[in-house]
Amino acid sequence: MSEKQPVDIQALAALEADLARQLALVDSFGPDWTRPRTHPDGPVYDVVIVGGGQSGLATAFGLKRERINNILVLDENPEGFEGPWETYARMITLRTPKGLTPIDMGIPALTPQAWFTACFGAAAWEALDKIPRGVWMDYLRWYRRVLNLPVRNDAKVTGITPAGEGIYSVALADGDAVLARKVVLATGIQGGGEWHTPAMIRENLPRHAYAHTSEPIDLAALKGKRIGILGGGASAFDNANHALGQGVGEVHVFMRRKALPRINPIRFMERVGFTARYPALSDAEKYRAMAAFLSHNQPPTNDTFNRAASWPGFGLHLGSPWTDVAFEDGQVIVTTPHDRFAFDFVILSTGLISDPRLRPELAGLAPYIALWGDKVAMPEAERNALIDAHPYLGEAFEFTPRTAEAAPLLHGLFAFNYSALISLGLSASALSGMKNALPRLVRGIADQLFLDDREALLAQFIAYDEQEFVGEWPRPASAVEAAA
Repeated sequence: MSEKQPVDIQALAALEADLARQLALVDSFGPDWTRPRTHPDGPVYDVVIVGGGQSGLATAFGLKRERINNILVLDENPEGFEGPWETYARMITLRTPKGLTPIDMGIPALTPQAWFTACFGAAAWEALDKIPRGVWMDYLRWYRRVLNLPVRNDAKVTGITPAGEGIYSVALADGDAVLARKVVLATGIQGGGEWHTPAMIRENLPRHAYAHTSEPIDLAALKGKRIGILGGGASAFDNANHALGQGVGEVHVFMRRKALPRINPIRFMERVGFTARYPALSDAEKYRAMAAFLSHNQPPTNDTFNRAASWPGFGLHLGSPWTDVAFEDGQVIVTTPHDRFAFDFVILSTGLISDPRLRPELAGLAPYIALWGDKVAMPEAERNALIDAHPYLGEAFEFTPRTAEAAPLLHGLFAFNYSALISLGLSASALSGMKNALPRLVRGIADQLFLDDREALLAQFIAYDEQEFVGEWPRPASAVEAAA
């Protein structure tokens, strides 16, 4: 379908009315039950969510359904440009099946299918293979608006530090700070570490000669030029297709593997309930499962590969790792075991590293955060440095401390981003896992808020004496006469 297809305004209004009715029928919202906090530096939110993309918005909705309304979502991007979909994502469609229901929390009128059908019609949904990237972003914009979620844009978080009495101070780039009892890092695929740039690239190429797939790229300036892409995962083909579609003359993709990746383990995980039941595995079982998962490059979707391969300027080089790079006479010279190539620009599809020690906002807390390498003993032959650098999270995505003494510093800090992969499986940054992960996160936050105040709440409960029943016995004469 075309992303420019007009929206059926009347059908969308009818859907929104039905959504309001459904939310009321299941008693979705209500007054806060949490106990307010005060602090000399200003008001205190019960929960601050860092990141206003799909994970952050859905977390906010889940908390509001738990009657936790004193919340705030912070996002560094302008309104409507949260997440990757209108920034660095360059795929034409999502890679996931269209029928997933990741962030609707069981409300039928809030599902992607309900929204899409209202906007474009049932026939358009039936004809759809996968949801176009821009259409998905429009769904998220609608989701935020129709649920009236409290998002503050242009608010980049630069630091998170304990402020005493179970409160965090969340520092912003503009010099402001907000206070919160709980902080959720809903910071997406890159929010648990950093995008990986090989040392060979950093050390041998000027910064203007390359970009990671996660960065903005001025393709207009590369019209008619030659580009090399290092890496053969799905994002490599997304970027190749996008670049060729924008007028780049040639794009060559280089893979270390001798064959294209063909297996997508996520499809198996969806089919057998792995996404929901993964947290029940032992640590050793999780370790081995994720070692297998990480050994696969996510393949491109068939339509993306076919579209990229159909361009006259597309080249694919299998079994061709880059053994050397140099910058000569304004060009990037790439050496492989088979040949040398000259490019005007190169793009890195080299993935990411999840490690809380790489996150600037966690600089003061990272030394206290337990990692998988700290907590899980595995045979030396099975140790995996990528896995070992992931944070070792609790059952509700909470950071856990390396030592008992560090526990108060981390109590109230949750990692609902891609770094949760090893501890809790496909969850925060995978649409396939969010349906099961969100209730776990929301329940964990609500439980913490409740247990933090258990003494006061229990004392209030034990002292509770509000009378509900107003009958009397023996009944007064006036009541007997009225009944007669």
